Amino acid sequence: MPKRTRSNNRGSNMTTKGSYQAVGANQSALFTLKLHRGDGMVLLAMNWRTGEPSADFVGFAIEYREPGGDRFFALKNRLTFPGMDGAVLADKTSTKLSPIQKFRWVHFPRNADLPGDFTYRVSPVFMNDQNELSYGEVQEAAIELNRETYPGVLNVTYTRGFVSSQAFVDRYGKNSIAQLLPPKAAQGLDFVPTHPKAAEALAWMGFEARGALIELLDAALADPKAKVYAICYDLNLPEVVSRFERLGQRLSVIIDESGEHADPDSAESKAAARLVQSARRAKRQKMGGLQHNKLIIVDGPKARGAVVGSMNLSWRGLYVQNNNAIVLRHRRAVALAVKAFEDFWANDGVDGFGATASASWQKLKLTKIDADIAFSPHLAHGAVLDAIAEDLRNTQSSLFFSLAFLSQTPGAIIEALRQIKKDDKVFSYGIADKQVKTLADASGIALTKPDGRVTVVYPQELARNLPQPFKAEPSGGGGVRMHHKFLVIDFNLPTARVYMGSYNFSKAADFKNGENLLCIRDRRVATSYMVEALRIFDHYHFRVVQAAAKSAGKPLQLKRPPRKPGEKPWWKEDFTARRKILDRKLFA
Repeated sequence: MPKRTRSNNRGSNMTTKGSYQAVGANQSALFTLKLHRGDGMVLLAMNWRTGEPSADFVGFAIEYREPGGDRFFALKNRLTFPGMDGAVLADKTSTKLSPIQKFRWVHFPRNADLPGDFTYRVSPVFMNDQNELSYGEVQEAAIELNRETYPGVLNVTYTRGFVSSQAFVDRYGKNSIAQLLPPKAAQGLDFVPTHPKAAEALAWMGFEARGALIELLDAALADPKAKVYAICYDLNLPEVVSRFERLGQRLSVIIDESGEHADPDSAESKAAARLVQSARRAKRQKMGGLQHNKLIIVDGPKARGAVVGSMNLSWRGLYVQNNNAIVLRHRRAVALAVKAFEDFWANDGVDGFGATASASWQKLKLTKIDADIAFSPHLAHGAVLDAIAEDLRNTQSSLFFSLAFLSQTPGAIIEALRQIKKDDKVFSYGIADKQVKTLADASGIALTKPDGRVTVVYPQELARNLPQPFKAEPSGGGGVRMHHKFLVIDFNLPTARVYMGSYNFSKAADFKNGENLLCIRDRRVATSYMVEALRIFDHYHFRVVQAAAKSAGKPLQLKRPPRKPGEKPWWKEDFTARRKILDRKLFA
């Protein structure tokens, strides 16, 4: 077993892979360290090198240095050790003093778009009988985040989706929602935020997805020869509609006309009335059910890109929900998206569109990335749902999913997920937006816990029912908050692939609705989606922990080493529960 020594903090043992993963190289350290590049975030994964930790091991201290920086900054932990007489300490504290009692952690660097290496330094922390802390040998690793996943080719982006979080409260206040978001979707086009930090708050909430969208539209405005094509399900954002109007005759747009969107006073109807006056082409459409696409295409000599994914052009889509969007830069990808727009424009019904080439899988031919795209609705011979379910059944190692409306999509995908949950060889974590009776008898947000069971999360209830040291949080309003639609299969193998888009993995998405769906076979992209799935999973799983603490009438605090007979160290379950053992090993 490697010898435990006090850290010299020289940071001489590190390795940089210059890729989407990096590994600490200090063989003398008691643990291993692996970094996984997410988009705008980093997953740090640690594992004990030999056997189990000693009983006095109380967690990990994590520090990081920005590219070009001359110092390390410690991450902070909201959980702390008990104060005098067990008192709860309310302020966040450096992980050097309040270590992370987990074997993995997702970090959002403040300036994640800086070019160059972000260096992470992790130390094991120990506590003696006098509650004094000491530190073992460090692991260091450095990773280049880069703003774009594949610069100039493909960029994966996410919204933050953390309105219901303590981080949001700390930054903008628990009563700030009414100052930042319209009370109703129909009021969106006329709403003006009144929060004193509105610009900062919206940029924080929208995260990289919002920034990438606005930048692409602004690039189109700056390129006088660029044409823009848009297909919108929800459309109530003034910052988007105003840019559409400024594009004038260079814009062609299709707006959904299903359900409430068809009401004359809906934001979509109001936006359509305005854009009919300015755009070259504007129409309403609902296909066989919904025109559910969220598609923006810019095609010009200087500005080029196609945005696909789950992110609606709405206040909730950008600022409340967990959503993802991919920006495709390649000329062929843009051309295929334009062709799909024209096929939608020419065909308001399923039979017409389903007979076009756009309704079939087509190679994007991206540089160094194997990816296909298909648009819905399909005819029977072009359906893809069953083939995706079959691909799910071929999962060899790991599966991560984040699926809104899974409760409304009985059939092939749920059956495949049920089969995978019975396979001891496959590690899987997933989250859906509400009750999924065929997976578990639960309601609220269904969450597959680390022990393999499915439990319940009620985000709105928990937002105001929190144990110390947490405070009341805003719920973010009613409606869906987890809006992703993606599957990540075998991220850790050469066969890694991701399915993503506006497509809800349902028969309606296959046969009725206007949708986009991508299959991307690439480990860098799969790792990014894995990190996103894991950070949402951890966010909601922590709410389960909060609920248990509240029910027990106990605060949430860090655990000291065992001092009494029968007490166990905080890490014991990570070395005895099968699924937690797999979790600890898979990422590190």
